[in-house]
Amino acid sequence: MKPTLVILAAGMASRYGSMKQIQSFGPSGETIMDYSIYDAIRAGFGKIVFIIREEFAENFKAIFEPKLNGRIATDYVYQHLNAFTGGRTIPAERSKPWGTAHAVLCCKGKVNEPFAVINADDYYGRDAFVKAHQFLTTQCNEQTYCIVGYELKNTLSDNGSVSRGVCDIDADHNLTDINERTSIFRGENGKITYQDDTGLHEVSEDSLVSMNYLCFAPGFIDLCEAQFHEFLDKHMNEPKAEFFIPTATKHYIQSGKGVVKVIPTSAKWFGVTYKEDAPGVQASINALVASGEYPTSLWA
Repeated sequence: MKPTLVILAAGMASRYGSMKQIQSFGPSGETIMDYSIYDAIRAGFGKIVFIIREEFAENFKAIFEPKLNGRIATDYVYQHLNAFTGGRTIPAERSKPWGTAHAVLCCKGKVNEPFAVINADDYYGRDAFVKAHQFLTTQCNEQTYCIVGYELKNTLSDNGSVSRGVCDIDADHNLTDINERTSIFRGENGKITYQDDTGLHEVSEDSLVSMNYLCFAPGFIDLCEAQFHEFLDKHMNEPKAEFFIPTATKHYIQSGKGVVKVIPTSAKWFGVTYKEDAPGVQASINALVASGEYPTSLWA
């Protein structure tokens, strides 16, 4: 059975100010997602599952269905605020989705095979898809998941701070801890720093970080369901609280259910966190096309 690629595209793009998931960056109007899908197809993935908000569905399908038809199977999952909340009353001030692990939970019943999860608005590079496919088809089981790990220095934005899941690993390249650092930037002294409630902390350039490229067996979805109910019990009335994939992954490790391999990639990440990132993304894609990594028109 070929693995599935799950693409997280339900975010509200609050910092970016538009629906960045479907913005054109490639020479023939390609989105960042198009390059991920192209890399997934050539690596051997069998299906794409898009997690989107239902109000965007018509627009979204009109863009992606014509070009993917006949190339790879597609399916859609809608991340509703009340999905899997067990009948709880959603606070009136809650508008944003419950986070990435809740998005994965919304795939319950649609994804029943080993799968990878990525963000819609991140470019991951061909090497990441090759390594993920290799893992999903040869090593993945309910006791062994993985994160594709990027070198922190390859994942920064010149236009502001970024959020990264910083990985701690043991000698066997198994994840021992992962911490979501929500404000990482290169300081004026050239050092990479993150800021939290206790102040500023330096972090190594070569630290491996999660860019939300993770590989799981289908049982992870059930794990997310159990964890989501605990999350709601604690954070239901916090309008900005989110249930992140790293949180569920950390629980999987710490509860002794299995190991999470951290598979390094040398690929350079780029993405659109801020509007000002867009020209750099366009230039990076043009350079990849010019080098022959991608055709001028992906789906011609």
